[in-house]
Amino acid sequence: MNANSQDLNREMNAEMFVTRSLDEIRFWSRIMKEHSLFLRLGFRCDDTQLIEEANQYYRLFEQIEQRSYSFTNQTDPEQIKRFNSEVQQAATGIFAFKRKILGLILTCKLPGANNFPLLVDHTSREANYFRKRLIELNEGKLKPLADAIIKENVFFLRIMADHAKFIGHLLDPSERKLVDMARNFSNDFDTLVFQARDLDSMRPQSQTVPLLDQFLDENRVSVVSLRDFKKTARDLIEECKIKSIIHPLLADHVFREAERFLEIIDMFESHLTGGKPKHR
Repeated sequence: MNANSQDLNREMNAEMFVTRSLDEIRFWSRIMKEHSLFLRLGFRCDDTQLIEEANQYYRLFEQIEQRSYSFTNQTDPEQIKRFNSEVQQAATGIFAFKRKILGLILTCKLPGANNFPLLVDHTSREANYFRKRLIELNEGKLKPLADAIIKENVFFLRIMADHAKFIGHLLDPSERKLVDMARNFSNDFDTLVFQARDLDSMRPQSQTVPLLDQFLDENRVSVVSLRDFKKTARDLIEECKIKSIIHPLLADHVFREAERFLEIIDMFESHLTGGKPKHR
């Protein structure tokens, strides 16, 4: 490879680093901001210190989200690397905050609060995912494609299973049909999580193109169905057509995460097969 080709590759890799970093930060900083709001809404009115901490993280991630749009794909990679490090520290902070809340709930020190332990654990897993992704980007240590496909799907399938459980529990019990649909989605995704973990334990022998392609196809079908269910639920909640205690922003929040998972599946399939992602 001549010097010009090497320079071109470096420029392409640098631009990809910047693009991926900004994409992760723009998506996940909004998610972290919304987590802060949801946690605050679940605290008791006398949990003033926890409420203030949640408000601080809301403001912090709102600022991060806004700042991320001041950069472009042409921004100096070193500047983005510093921004990644700063955001990673914020993600580490909110991760610790969420684990502290989980500890208080599980030791019965927040009786009467309305944050499910699984919901708090769920949000902490997402914060940990975010901070690890920024570390990987800065260190240039992204997983090989086959490893990434399995690991990302294990993570997101569990997230989708959790969402179905939350929806089922936050709908009014009289919404029997929707509650049953949420329960069925929960069971479906629990099964997909186990299948994904089985494939993970069979690595590296399981990392063949046919197996991984089928794995992505099967997951896509279920995620599309759940995404459509979330969209319907979100629209009904916004129009006040169903009975629930689901905040409209939470309904949109879980819908966006399903969309994110589908984008990741499409990206993986495109890289795996060298073709266009399947219609969804």
